[in-house]
Amino acid sequence: MTSNPATVRRREHARYGAASQQEFDGPLPQPFPREIGPRAMEYLAEVVDSGLTCDMVGRFEQAFAEAHGVAHCIATPGCTPALAVLAAAFGFEPGDEIVVSSVSDYGTVQGLISAGYIPVFADAAPGTINVNAETIEACISGRTRAILVVHLTGLICDMDAINEVAARHGLVVYEDACQAVFGRYKGRYAGTLSTAGAFSFDAEKTMGSDVGGCILTNDDDLAERARFVGQSRGGEMVEHFGRVHTVNGFAHRMTQSTAAICLAQLEIIQPQVEKRDRMIRLLSTLLDEIPGVSALPIPPETEVYSCWMAGFTIDLEQFRCDAEEFGSQVAAAGILGASQARYYLLPAALPYLTEAAEKKRFPYSQPPASRTYHYDAACCPNAHELLERFIRWSTFCDKYEPHHCEQVAAIVRRVADEYRL
Repeated sequence: MTSNPATVRRREHARYGAASQQEFDGPLPQPFPREIGPRAMEYLAEVVDSGLTCDMVGRFEQAFAEAHGVAHCIATPGCTPALAVLAAAFGFEPGDEIVVSSVSDYGTVQGLISAGYIPVFADAAPGTINVNAETIEACISGRTRAILVVHLTGLICDMDAINEVAARHGLVVYEDACQAVFGRYKGRYAGTLSTAGAFSFDAEKTMGSDVGGCILTNDDDLAERARFVGQSRGGEMVEHFGRVHTVNGFAHRMTQSTAAICLAQLEIIQPQVEKRDRMIRLLSTLLDEIPGVSALPIPPETEVYSCWMAGFTIDLEQFRCDAEEFGSQVAAAGILGASQARYYLLPAALPYLTEAAEKKRFPYSQPPASRTYHYDAACCPNAHELLERFIRWSTFCDKYEPHHCEQVAAIVRRVADEYRL
């Protein structure tokens, strides 16, 4: 099929990795170029010199699992595929509900939507960006099968309370830990606090490789099914016949070269995360000293804040501008990339899902759905209200030093004073 170039719809495509930050060049540290673990070239050469026979993926999986103290790591091409593999591996039925954090990226829900599950978005806890046990429990119905929590910006949800709610209702809990690698909650790492966790190693993330992601779990059966459905395309060998595909599966396998870079990055990540924790806590203290400005609260249970995305909220009643204008002025003053993140409100950011629910397209038809669904900003008023006041930048990185935190706070204070009523 061919098309007339004059009639092709021109879109501004979303950009990722270094391309998403290529215009940023200012006084504050930027993530790119990334620091790469010193043994990366050694590992890449091993992949090439072996003629692709070395098991670099297996080595990375073992090292990452051991670093987290879990039994299984299943490496994937990214976090979106990792979460898609988990959704498929759970084996729920179309029309079953997954309670999911309302403030996140599309990659959190892509896999469960593709599996025919129905996302039910839990509101953020008042004054925060993450869900809690109360906002989750308010969403549970007879069709709920699982809870997918997101540790947004690296702030870890109160998992003990969430797990207690899930246990009462007989639900699976799993984590999107893409922004929280090696964040620590009550002595345990993000992504190990439930049945399974998914991670991202995309170039812009905290443990950035070229691309990549993985699943962590202690559940032997889930790990086996994740590899079967997610990496072997649901194919098993039958004697005298060959490969038979008994379920619809994927080929979401990490490459050997990505595994080589991930392994090198794993060797340098711990001190980087510890530094991020120190810098974001200092920056939060400095921001909280500015009238009308508040850093995201850091729960005491988050012992190590593996911050990927820094941000703050403003009290709109104290300024003669909205958050969009405030953010643009902060960005112009030197905090490059600072802006609102309205698109993180998932119920409002998925118009195709809204349309499917309104027109009762599968799986919103009844059956398999058992009720009517509606998606918009009003579904999650706490999250919507916070995002209308929230300004963030994803160029926060482990290159920050104390004087950079002071510089950020000075910029925010200057803009706040200029626009203060």
